[in-house]
Amino acid sequence: MKIGIVCYPTYGGSGVIATELGKCLAQKGYEVHFITYNRPIRLDLFMENIYYHEVTTPNYPLFESLPYESALASKLVDVVKYYKLDLLHVHYAIPHASVAYLARQILRTFGINIPVIVTLHGTDITLVGKDKSFEPVVSFAINQSNGVTAVSEFLRKDTFDNFHITNEITVIPNFVDIQRFRRHSKEHFRKMLTTKGEKIIIHTSNFRKVKRVEDVIRVFEVIQKNIPAKLLMIGDGPQRKPAEDLSRELGVFDDIYFLGSQDPVEELYSIGDLFLLPSESETFGLAALEAMACGIPVITTSAGGLTEVVQDGISGYCCQVGDYRTMGERALELLSDDEKWKSFSVSARKIAESFSVENITPLYEELYRKIIETQTP
Repeated sequence: MKIGIVCYPTYGGSGVIATELGKCLAQKGYEVHFITYNRPIRLDLFMENIYYHEVTTPNYPLFESLPYESALASKLVDVVKYYKLDLLHVHYAIPHASVAYLARQILRTFGINIPVIVTLHGTDITLVGKDKSFEPVVSFAINQSNGVTAVSEFLRKDTFDNFHITNEITVIPNFVDIQRFRRHSKEHFRKMLTTKGEKIIIHTSNFRKVKRVEDVIRVFEVIQKNIPAKLLMIGDGPQRKPAEDLSRELGVFDDIYFLGSQDPVEELYSIGDLFLLPSESETFGLAALEAMACGIPVITTSAGGLTEVVQDGISGYCCQVGDYRTMGERALELLSDDEKWKSFSVSARKIAESFSVENITPLYEELYRKIIETQTP
């Protein structure tokens, strides 16, 4: 098959999953075409069977904002026509689902019937998509797609609850490259960061309000009052400054490393003892899954799809949103009991292996074939 993949080329989960899926498909011999405005973060420059098509947007004084949707639709038409693609797989509903619909309608004037699959990832439904100004377009585009997938049962239900959806939605969970994300020998990193055998706590996110980054700092304070520890804050965003201010106020700033966006993060995860993700909402929790693949137990919340990834009392603990004291207590339970930590670490890795890219990619392949076979010219 020749497959076109449309995604955001950023550190967000939708872009990461789209890129890793495309790479896995290419390794299996499929011809994969990435169509977006920048090379995706995790896309290597040269890989067999992979093509990258950059969407360029003209800048005219008339436009207050650049007409990216129109430029993307035109690029999709061009790539489908000249590379004879069999299917378009667009990740993140806004605006990719509606743009793909427009491109498909244009292609029909050339006698080309290209099927479209839309994958819903999270904030395209739970946050941005719930804006009433987007709802009619999102609902229409999803219903007009030939196939729709969601990354968790929670997201599937939330989509049906908040949009007028008549199309079927298939749950295909996010996945992790368990060969890349595993515990490597990186003791030299630990020695650089710790001098007295401190435990290493890790948080990774885009530092948005929904991630409750200040709760990370408060949980860390609870830990540090009892056990010497260091905190690695990976990522960046609008809540970084409030988190820095709070850490100074609580007197823990000197033991926190604000590292900004990092890639590859698995090298840092290889020295982690605990992963904190106290989010207000997560449709899946890809960061938690990647940490688990590296054998790190996770302290998180029971919000959204997180309980579909982190098994409470087995690979980590799921607490109430905002209950940083309980999160701190659960963290101390693990960090002060080597046997329990080892048990949770082994379970975390085992659970992550069930979400391996090798296990999940065939689900997409099966859906691709089903959609293509059922299409009528």
